[in-house]
Amino acid sequence: MVRDTPLRWDRKMQQRLARGEAAALGELYDRLASLVHMLARRVLDDDRAADQVTREVFGYIWENPDAYDPKQGSMRSWVAGLTNSQAVHRLRQTGAAALADGAAGSSEELEQKVRRAAVAARADYIVNSMPAPLRAALELAYFERRDYRQTAADLGLTEDEARRRLRLGLQLLSSANTRPLEGSSPPGIGRSL
Repeated sequence: MVRDTPLRWDRKMQQRLARGEAAALGELYDRLASLVHMLARRVLDDDRAADQVTREVFGYIWENPDAYDPKQGSMRSWVAGLTNSQAVHRLRQTGAAALADGAAGSSEELEQKVRRAAVAARADYIVNSMPAPLRAALELAYFERRDYRQTAADLGLTEDEARRRLRLGLQLLSSANTRPLEGSSPPGIGRSL
């Protein structure tokens, strides 16, 4: 079955990590490091902090391979969740330190900043992980300012298919704002790693 292939890879990767195969960590890093860094950078707006979060996330994965449960979803989604939790935690830490030093606004402003950054990172992840046909339709509609008729013509689709792709893509994106921030992080993530 085609749909089972990614989960099969995820289970094998977890087993290899649990056996302590350094090559497995290298393979996972090669596959997901750019995603981890991009998500962390989106939340933190700082390359050095995103580099640190990337190291922390892969360190956590190496030390806790059994924390991943294939029944809960793909490894890619799990790693993205770890990244988001750790980046938000780091943003709160640096914001709290700035509040203590008097260099930032109020704690409410900090929480608003954290929420906006987390929603933006989740939206980035959703767009980057959605199927290419949905992403192409959304990019035409958003960046090129095409309506569904123009999108259909540009992609060689029926107007009904273009509307369906746009609607589904927008529904996926709308979920970025509805996912809770709190209580979603696994043990160890969102705290000191």
